[in-house]
Amino acid sequence: MLLSFTYAAITPTSPLSIGQTLSSSDGVYQLGFFSPNNTQNQYVGIWFKGIIPRVVVWVANREKPVTDSTANLAITSKGSLLLFSGKDGIVWSSGETFASNGSHAELSDSGSLIVVDKASGRILWQSFDHLGDTLLHSSFLMYNLVTGEKRVVTSWKSYTDPSPGDFVGEITPQVPSQGFIMRGSRPYWRSGPWAKTRFTGVPLMDESYTSTFSLHQDVNGSGYLSFFQRKYKISRIILTPEGSMKIFRYNGTNWELYYEAPLANSCHIYGVCGPFGLCVSSVPPKCKCFKGFVPKSIEEWERGNWTSGCVRRTELLCQGNSTGEDVNVFHPVANIKPPDSYEFANSLNDEECYQSCFHNCSCLAFSYISGIGCLVWNHDLMDAVQFFAGGELLSIRLARSELDGNKLKKTIVASTVSLTFFVILGLASFGFWRCRLEDNAHILKDAWRNEFKPQDVPGLDFFEMNTIQTATNNFSLSNKLGQGGFGSVYKGKLQDGKEIAVKRLSSSSGQGKEEFMNEIVLISKLQHRNLVRILGCCIEGEERLLIYEFMVNKSLDTFIFGRFETKQQAWETWGENGGTDLLDQGVAYSCRPLEVERCVHIGLLCVQHQPADRPNTLELLSMLTTTSDLPSPKQPTFVAQTRNKEFMAMGLTTVSKMTDSVILGR
Repeated sequence: MLLSFTYAAITPTSPLSIGQTLSSSDGVYQLGFFSPNNTQNQYVGIWFKGIIPRVVVWVANREKPVTDSTANLAITSKGSLLLFSGKDGIVWSSGETFASNGSHAELSDSGSLIVVDKASGRILWQSFDHLGDTLLHSSFLMYNLVTGEKRVVTSWKSYTDPSPGDFVGEITPQVPSQGFIMRGSRPYWRSGPWAKTRFTGVPLMDESYTSTFSLHQDVNGSGYLSFFQRKYKISRIILTPEGSMKIFRYNGTNWELYYEAPLANSCHIYGVCGPFGLCVSSVPPKCKCFKGFVPKSIEEWERGNWTSGCVRRTELLCQGNSTGEDVNVFHPVANIKPPDSYEFANSLNDEECYQSCFHNCSCLAFSYISGIGCLVWNHDLMDAVQFFAGGELLSIRLARSELDGNKLKKTIVASTVSLTFFVILGLASFGFWRCRLEDNAHILKDAWRNEFKPQDVPGLDFFEMNTIQTATNNFSLSNKLGQGGFGSVYKGKLQDGKEIAVKRLSSSSGQGKEEFMNEIVLISKLQHRNLVRILGCCIEGEERLLIYEFMVNKSLDTFIFGRFETKQQAWETWGENGGTDLLDQGVAYSCRPLEVERCVHIGLLCVQHQPADRPNTLELLSMLTTTSDLPSPKQPTFVAQTRNKEFMAMGLTTVSKMTDSVILGR
């Protein structure tokens, strides 16, 4: 078992061995030996201290791991870092620095392993000059055309093998520069040209990435790309073994993925649609040709292989025609990722940019981009993408005949549209006349509905007649539950499966508009477990429908009347002591005795045998909302227990499985 010891620096007399670590002074980074796949292979690397799982950001001996426990990282008197293995000798070296005696190696707060000259304090060597697969805040990609120096990031071969993989991330020396991910010698992804604060190939980058990247190019032929997340102390850019550039930031608990490119099987992949092909941003990609171009190979495009691209339908001519008219024109296309192989035209405004390209017959396209200026294309348009939002305006040179050919089409279309317009106008006039007739009929038929609004009764819904007709199978006899003096009652089922009872009022019921509205208002306010709840109504023409919830199990008379002896005792109790003795003791303390007596009194009036002894809707509403004197009720006949054929002949009908009874003659 290896014990871990933390060092402040590596000196000629204090090498770093397996099990020992070197930490930055701020405690963010740590250097030591690690095994990425828990094998005998050991690497010297830098990772974030205290973050689990371990995230390695730099590896010294990427191509040659050590396999024995005696390996150590030492520094020579000349200031060179050496990785020794008892089996293989020197496995890795930082190179000769020609430092004075007393140099040491330490881990900086920026995450770079540095060799410092003790005499001058100068940094003689640093790991940031030899990047792995990761960029940190203080590291950067760069090129120098004078010295030939170039800093790139190189992916791991796999997530458990840090040896160099297939992908390399770099910036180009062209003006303006752009970022590339290369797969061998072939481009795999391209950022688009840099425009002061953004890469034009990343849509909406101005809004989300203004402070993320910084790219500087100088007149001496050097360029530098760095990144910084202002709100996050710990963040990183990694080039994965699959070739994706991912930006991660640490929130104190987890790593958040901030950005990723390219996305597999998308327009992010370089040149997926070939020369003069336009990739419409989607997953999977959808290729099309620019206007004036056609697929080079129809067969390949039909098979989904677009890499051969497109060719012009009409070749360009540089000289004018006999009329002196220009034979070429420019066609603008919006929301475009600028194609590759552009050239920068310095100190030109948008009009000069157009004129410069127009008078140069080899200029195939131009774009004037905010933050860059004028870009022109003299070669095939490669890796063009059209975004749903963002992007730039690209103007492409076409033969005038490509646009003139549209004139005949436009004439035919205009004639067709005109003829169609007059036909539609005639049909619309006829339809308008018919609608006016129908509207006038609806105004007369729906007068009730216009006067009665749903907001008059909170929670009340208006149902359409076709909804009720569908629910009741067009009021079929098989759905009919009963017949009363006010009309018929039908059982129905709504589209959502809810069962309803529909009371269809008869035109001969004698119930007027005011009584109908009062009934709706009153019933909607009555709430009791043994009373059905009104769901809404339907008013269409002369039709007036009340829609109730359908209560299954037994009918209401079973619950109201039940056994005769119990009801007889209840009547006698009420007559002797009032309604409070009928109250369940469990709720006695939460009720007002006078209100209970009045409710029982009104209830007895409502179940009188003779209709003339029962209050109508308006009288009932007055009884419930005022404290006026109430007439004395007669003893109920409890018809549920004494029903006979003669009484049934009078027309009393109780609806099966419902809590609503409809009685003739009331």
